Amino acid sequence: MAADTSLVDIDVVVVGLGAMGAATLYQLAKRGERVMGIDRFSPPHAKGSSHGGTRVTREAVGEGPAYVPLAMRSHQIVAELEGLLGRSFLVKSGTLIIGSPMSGSTPLHGANDFLASSIEMAERFGIEHEIMNANELRARYPQFRTIKDTDRGYLEPNAGYMLPEALIEAQIALAMAAGARVLADTVVQSIEQNGTTVCVRTDTGTIKAKRVIVAAGAWTRGLLGSPFDRILTVTRQAIHWYDADDFAPFAPDKMPVFIWFVTDKLEDYFTGFPVTNPAEGVKMVASRETPDIDHETIGPKAELWESDEFYSKHVGPNMVGTKPDVVNNATCFYTNTPDNGFIIDSHPDMDRVIVISACSGHGFKHSLGIGEAVAQLIHDGKSEIDLSAFKIDRFL
Repeated sequence: MAADTSLVDIDVVVVGLGAMGAATLYQLAKRGERVMGIDRFSPPHAKGSSHGGTRVTREAVGEGPAYVPLAMRSHQIVAELEGLLGRSFLVKSGTLIIGSPMSGSTPLHGANDFLASSIEMAERFGIEHEIMNANELRARYPQFRTIKDTDRGYLEPNAGYMLPEALIEAQIALAMAAGARVLADTVVQSIEQNGTTVCVRTDTGTIKAKRVIVAAGAWTRGLLGSPFDRILTVTRQAIHWYDADDFAPFAPDKMPVFIWFVTDKLEDYFTGFPVTNPAEGVKMVASRETPDIDHETIGPKAELWESDEFYSKHVGPNMVGTKPDVVNNATCFYTNTPDNGFIIDSHPDMDRVIVISACSGHGFKHSLGIGEAVAQLIHDGKSEIDLSAFKIDRFL
């Protein structure tokens, strides 16, 4: 569908239809808002931050109490979608976090001790969980080769992994069924507010709307300029899939998603996923601190040496049954803030433009709740979940 300058009956334009944008589009359309979504590609796609087949999820997120209600609500919305569509979008393999408090902290996503914070959040919000000592971990999960005597595990049985592409596709389809319009393969060039109207200029025309939601990820800083161009950074991340001697021990009923702090150094932590399709291999990944880059230069594939090195340093020494043969690899990118927290707030200079970027590599599990909260802000004037922790003024 081509953009048309005569489109003045649009209530809200959502720019970017990844995790955040698709959820927001669906929630707005569900509420009867006249909404249009725009993406420079054809979502779901593998050119942003919302792909890779699986995404870790849990409710007791170690990032802190502002995030937990969003994660909990996201799980509820996923269950609603599963009931509505008769499909599975969340595999409850359980999510396991392993670390050793005796060796120091387990820092991640702004939390100084991610394991301890996760346990604290589970206790504060009444989330079902189990704490295991080293012997219990070894007995239950023989896939882990190097559990230390000081290690302990936090297991959240009703967590696991979401299917990102399937969720994005389903929410966009539901939004369109509710009347939303979608412009795929359309580049947004600028956004300007004039009084109570926001003009969205694209490579095919200009759209006028009452409100605009920017969920453009790495493209946010180039699209909006100051102050986002000095706040946001973009980092390249690599994803790896490996062969195994036997895939049975990696099935979701045998192994949970895990986040393993092998030592107290961030470079020694990694995440692994259960296997539902052996042809895809065992997925292993870690969020690494990498330099700020131009995301337009990121190719879809990681280098083979990266997968080989990741296996030799992390997977091979610590996992039983995996093989060094690389079945596949890929890249994605994270758009980050200085404190690794989210931005969900009005643009400082355009009060009718709400920005939902960046989510710093840990956003997907919260995305459905964020989409609903932002839709509530627009439709009802207030969100049920407190979003004050995500205001941009903390960086200004």
